[in-house]
Amino acid sequence: MKKNIYILFATIAVLITACKKGDLDRFPETQISPNVFFNTEEDLALYVNGLLSMPDRGSYLDDQSSDNVATTAAVEVKNVMGGDVNAQNIVGGWTWARLRNINYFLENYNKAKISTEIKEHYVGLAKYYRAQFYLDKVKRFSDVPWYSGTLNPDDKELFNPRDSRALVIDSVMADLDFAYKHVKTNVPFGTPGKWAVAAFYSRAALYEGTFRKYHPELNLTTTANVFLETAVKISDEIMKEGGFSIFNRGLPDQDYAALFSSQDLSSNKEVILVNVFDQAKNVTQNVNGVVFGDYEQAPARDLIQTYLMKDGSRFTALPNYDKFGFVKEFENRDPRLAQTIAYPGWISVPNTKPYVQSLNKNFTGYHQLKGYVNSNDQAILNSVDFPVYRYAEVLLNYAEALAELGTLNQTQLDKSVNLLRRRAGMPDLNLAQANASPDLILQQEFNNVVSNQGVIFEIRRERRVEFVFENTRYDDLMRWKAGKLLTKSPEGMYFPGLGKYDLTGDGIEDIILIDRSLTIPDAEHKEKNSLGVVLNYYRTGVIGSDATVYLKNGANGGAIVTETAVRKFEEPKYYYRPIPQQQIVLNKNLKQIFGW
Repeated sequence: MKKNIYILFATIAVLITACKKGDLDRFPETQISPNVFFNTEEDLALYVNGLLSMPDRGSYLDDQSSDNVATTAAVEVKNVMGGDVNAQNIVGGWTWARLRNINYFLENYNKAKISTEIKEHYVGLAKYYRAQFYLDKVKRFSDVPWYSGTLNPDDKELFNPRDSRALVIDSVMADLDFAYKHVKTNVPFGTPGKWAVAAFYSRAALYEGTFRKYHPELNLTTTANVFLETAVKISDEIMKEGGFSIFNRGLPDQDYAALFSSQDLSSNKEVILVNVFDQAKNVTQNVNGVVFGDYEQAPARDLIQTYLMKDGSRFTALPNYDKFGFVKEFENRDPRLAQTIAYPGWISVPNTKPYVQSLNKNFTGYHQLKGYVNSNDQAILNSVDFPVYRYAEVLLNYAEALAELGTLNQTQLDKSVNLLRRRAGMPDLNLAQANASPDLILQQEFNNVVSNQGVIFEIRRERRVEFVFENTRYDDLMRWKAGKLLTKSPEGMYFPGLGKYDLTGDGIEDIILIDRSLTIPDAEHKEKNSLGVVLNYYRTGVIGSDATVYLKNGANGGAIVTETAVRKFEEPKYYYRPIPQQQIVLNKNLKQIFGW
C-alpha cells in the first residue's frame, strides 16, 4: 500500500522574483526572518521541504536535445548547431534565486535548538540541493562564480569573476560527501534520503571524471581518475549496503516496462527515489497525449538499430540491416525495444485491433511507448509514479567508471551490466569477447576511446537502451565528447518505394504510398486489404515537396527524412554556452570562454 506521506511545499523559499544582478542581491529575510524562524526541527523541515525539486514524467519528453529522437521543438542545441547564435540570443541559465534560498538556510539553520545530528541531516539535504544546482551550472558554463552565502545589494562579491571549474566541482563534491555522510536513510517516502544522495553522488562523479578524460581543452585530464574512483567507491557502497536490487520477476517481456507504468513504486527495490503521483491525493500528471503520436518528438531509426538481437548479436551485423522494413526490424530483438517503441501488432486500449503507425511530415513513423500508459482510465493515467533514481543507473555508473579506469573484470560485469541484461532475457556481456571484437559502428562514432574499446562501447550501448527517454543521453554525449553525433539528421522507417505495406506484422497491407503527384481518392474509391479494411494513403516525395511523407529518394524509396537543416557542431565551443551578454554588461569581471 502506497505510503500516505506527501510533502507540504513551502512557499517561503521559492516565491522570490529575479533581479537585474542575477538574483543574488535580494534579501531572503524579507520573506523569512531568522529571528522568528529556524528555531525547531519543524522549521528546518518546512524550509528544506520547500527546496524539494525532482524530475517528473515530463522527463520522458526530454530527449529532444539528443540523437534519440527527431523533434519539431525549438531545441536550443539545434539552434546552436544551425549557427547565428551568440551571447545576445542565448540568454538562459544564468539564474541564482534557488542558490540564494539554499545558502540562506545554511547561514541560519544553526539557530535551531535541536541536536547536531538532526541539524546535519537538514544541512546535508541543503548541500545536496546546492550540489545539484552547481553541477547544472558547470554543465552549461563550465567556470562559474562559487557563492557559499547570501549577498546584500552592496556586496562587492556580486561582481566576482568566474571561479575555475576545478574549484567549483571540488566544492560540489565536498557538499555531496557531507550529504552522503549525514542525510538519514529513513525519510518520508518521496523525499531524498541517504541513498538518493549517494545515487546523485555516483552520477556526478562519473560525469565529471569522464568529462575531464575526454575534454583536453579543460587541462584537467590528469585529475579525471580521482572522480572515476569516487564513482566506483560510492556505487559499490550502494550495491553492498543500500539493499536495492533489479526489478526482475522473470518476465523479460514485461518487467522493464513495468517500471514506467506503475501506480505504486513504494515497494520496488530498484527505485531509489520516487516522485509520487496519486489522483486521490490531488497530485497528478498525465503525459499520454504528448508522449505518443505525432507531437514534438519521434524515436529515431538510429536508436532502433542500437538494440541488439535477442541472442546478443548485433543487429547492424545483419546483411542489409539498413534496408529492413518496420516489421522485420522488430524480429528477435532485445525485449526492451518492444517495451520502449510501439511494435508491429501493438494494441492500444480500448481498441481490439492492432495499431497502424501513422506517418507524418517531420516525424519518423516510430511511436514512443516508454512513459505512455496503455489505459483509458483517467485515475490510472493521472497516478503513475516516476522513478527519479534507479538502481540500474548505479550499476551502469559502476561498470563504466571501472572500464574507463581499465580495471573492470568479468565478475564486476556480472554483478552490474549483466543483471540488466538478465532482466531483459538477454545473454551476458562477456568482457574478453567484447574487447576482442569492438562494434565497428560504435568505434566510428566514439573514435576518441583508445583502450578497453569493446566493453566501453557495449556499456554505452546498454546505457542508451536502458535509459532512453529518461533524459540522460544528451549529458552522456557531452561528457564523452561525442557532440558530432548530433549533426546527423534523424531518420525514420525504411520503405523501398511506392506501394502497399504491412505495419502490424500479420502479412496484410495496412498503408499505401503513392506518388505526390497523385490525388488521394475519396473514401468510396480507396483500396481495401484482404480483411476489407481501407488502406491508409500517403503521398510520397522528397523532403520540402508537397508530399505527406518524405523519403530520402522520394518515390524511389529510402528512409523517412525529417528535416533539411544543416547541423554543425563546433568543438569545443558547443559543449558550453555563453554567459548572457546582459550579465557581461552588468559585471565587467565576467569573461566568455571557449570562443563565445
